[in-house]
Amino acid sequence: MIASRNLGFVAAAATLLAAAPLSSIFERWTWLIQAAIAVAVVAGVAALTRLVRAPLWGQVLGMLAGLLLALTWLFPSGGELIAFLPTPATLAHFGGLLQGSLQDMRSYGVKVPDTNPLLFVTVLGVGAVAVVVDLLAVGLRRPALAGLPMLAIYSVPVAVYVDSVPAIPFVVGASGYLWLLVTDNVDRVRRFGRRFTGEGRDVDVWESSPLAAAGRRLAVVGVALAVALPLAVPGMTGGLLDQLNSAGDGTGNGRPGQGGSPGRIDLFASLSGQLNQSEVTDMLKVTTTEPSPFYLRFGVADELRPDGFRVRTPNGRPVNRQLTDPTDRAGRGVEQQTYRATVEVSRTLNMPFMPVYADPVTVEGLNGNWSYDANLGVIFSNRDSSRGKRYSFEYLRSTYTPAALRTARSLPAEHPITLQQTQTPAVREVELLVTRLVEGKSTEYDKVRAIYDYFSRENGFSYSLSTKGGTSGKEIVDFLTNKVGYCQQYAAAMAWLVRAAGIPARVAFGFTNGSNTDGDTYTLTNRNLHAWTEVYFDGMGWVPFDATPAYGVQGSTRSTWAPDSDAPDPEPTDTTAPAAPGDPGASAGPQRDDAADKETDTGFDPNTGAPVQRVPSWPWWTVGVLLALLALLALPALRRRALRRRRHSRPAPVLAGAPTVDGTPMVVVGADAERARADAHAAWDELLDTLVDYRVPIDRTETPRATAERLVRDAVSEDADSSTAVRLLGRAEERARYARDPLTGEPLHPALRTVRSTLAARSDRRTRFLAAVLPPSVLLRWRLALGNTSSRLVTTSGQVRRVLLRWNPRRLLATRRA
Repeated sequence: MIASRNLGFVAAAATLLAAAPLSSIFERWTWLIQAAIAVAVVAGVAALTRLVRAPLWGQVLGMLAGLLLALTWLFPSGGELIAFLPTPATLAHFGGLLQGSLQDMRSYGVKVPDTNPLLFVTVLGVGAVAVVVDLLAVGLRRPALAGLPMLAIYSVPVAVYVDSVPAIPFVVGASGYLWLLVTDNVDRVRRFGRRFTGEGRDVDVWESSPLAAAGRRLAVVGVALAVALPLAVPGMTGGLLDQLNSAGDGTGNGRPGQGGSPGRIDLFASLSGQLNQSEVTDMLKVTTTEPSPFYLRFGVADELRPDGFRVRTPNGRPVNRQLTDPTDRAGRGVEQQTYRATVEVSRTLNMPFMPVYADPVTVEGLNGNWSYDANLGVIFSNRDSSRGKRYSFEYLRSTYTPAALRTARSLPAEHPITLQQTQTPAVREVELLVTRLVEGKSTEYDKVRAIYDYFSRENGFSYSLSTKGGTSGKEIVDFLTNKVGYCQQYAAAMAWLVRAAGIPARVAFGFTNGSNTDGDTYTLTNRNLHAWTEVYFDGMGWVPFDATPAYGVQGSTRSTWAPDSDAPDPEPTDTTAPAAPGDPGASAGPQRDDAADKETDTGFDPNTGAPVQRVPSWPWWTVGVLLALLALLALPALRRRALRRRRHSRPAPVLAGAPTVDGTPMVVVGADAERARADAHAAWDELLDTLVDYRVPIDRTETPRATAERLVRDAVSEDADSSTAVRLLGRAEERARYARDPLTGEPLHPALRTVRSTLAARSDRRTRFLAAVLPPSVLLRWRLALGNTSSRLVTTSGQVRRVLLRWNPRRLLATRRA
């Protein structure tokens, strides 16, 4: 009973370790504490039921009852008679939590907050897995099968994660499973008493057996391969961070080498990394009926912290409903038009967001895994990816006049948008600057426009992907002092200053229009990734402002309410001239005096100025992988063909008077006894391999004559020529084994062809295909060779271990003490 209790507690601990991947889903560790309580109750009840020698079904009922009590104590409904005794109201409360969990799954993206419905489902699932693991490992003594329910826990983050699940939680879960297997093995070995080698030599208590050592090594190698293989194979770790580079820390500072939190899209860092890449990558194609569209957006950062803006977890309703209330805001200087767009996302763009124009109304082509957050204006998914998607949508395009924006009133202080979108950390330098900029401005728009115009060349601001550091310890202050940066710094800085003026603002992410156009179709690349500021005006919604210098943004678009602050521009021959949205020379890189560097960054030949045709590499990878698979599949067939040719490669000399076919002498066994004996063995081996290929049973203990007679009776009885051929091969092998003089002068190889043709004719199509492509005889030989090699390695390692143990210091000390 002590061993069973120990194994039961190890099973409970292994279950908790197997639940480690769930840490990549939740923001906090509340789920682990509650799951540990539930698993501990299940393990304790299981130990008590085994102590009273309850039957197996009684142990299962006891564990389920313990899980119910734990859930009642952890998630009370308030109607329990005692704190942990459930009532019908408790069960109804559990049903409500299950329904609420479905809504939370649709509303939240990883990492999810600690909501009671999600915590309840998690604890219920882990507790149920603990019951099944205890039943399999302790009750049925089948610990290997316990890996299946443990794997079910790991499948949860795999299903909801867009990118690959972190490797460390998988290693922790695998370690728990291996611990359970080792504990069960030790318990089984101890039941047999003292161990010995099989050669009469006792094994010291501290000495492990060669098989156990080999098993541990194989387990460690298996876990290492499971972790390393997805990291080594191309395409198995794709994601937005991989596509857009993982530089930056996700806080808007763009510092390389610091990744964002797992499961959260690091839009700032992704944008920084992609703009610094030298290779141009096509990401999507968009076709729109709008003549001059604005930016295509896919993300929003509206949570401002001292170290910059952060992306909040979106929530919303499915996209198969109407998304935006098409409230008519026309009039008062606001014009609205409805357009339609179609987006084709490439295989290189992998993220849980879908790019759309502002204010989408309806979406077609996306399944129920996608939701729309009306507050953020983004389409997102917790279970799917944008890679390779094609979808269409209608959207409202709103244009404003400065006069209309000046009529917007200030939002009340208690308005939810004001409370959430105007919070700013206390930075004295920012407050002083904003006070100076908005001094004398009476309307919201005039204040925003004063801040917008501040980010101009006249005030010393310039565009560069290589930002400078500072000594203030505050990155917003460093940027406003150095006045050098790129789109994410300009967008975040303007949003910060607008918020400091008491006006709601946030940072939006998306694509500019790009420079590659084909009619109404735009091809957007990584160089079109961009960030800009959105400001909220009462009665008009979120209005875009792009403070980034236009000359630094490929496909930059300006509006009447937010014109280019640096206009009029210098002559186009000047390297600092702003580029038009359709100008092929528009650069996504920083302002540089070296025209060659600028052309190189935008995909043009620095010598000729001609566009560089980038050849995609994925077709070559695909062809290479297909060729490698074909070569791998062809190995068994090639091996079978080579073996057959080697057996037929030494034709025996033709005897005088040997039979001929169409004037060609038939191959017969020669007069040389040794040669004839070898040919008979080769022909018999070929016959046995042919039988294995066509799934005819063989018995290695039978004599050649008995095997031949059985084949004549069971396999080729309907064909007289095949029966004669089989008897000939059996007689030749029998004479080669047992007679002084082997059989000579008989056509063995034609007999083999006759038997092979008959077996192929009586077999089904699948058997004939496998015999030609994946011959079972070759696979059997390889499997036996692998087993023999493994046995020799185990034997050799055991011999080496015994030799080394003779000089082990611990053994010498033990001998000396004795």
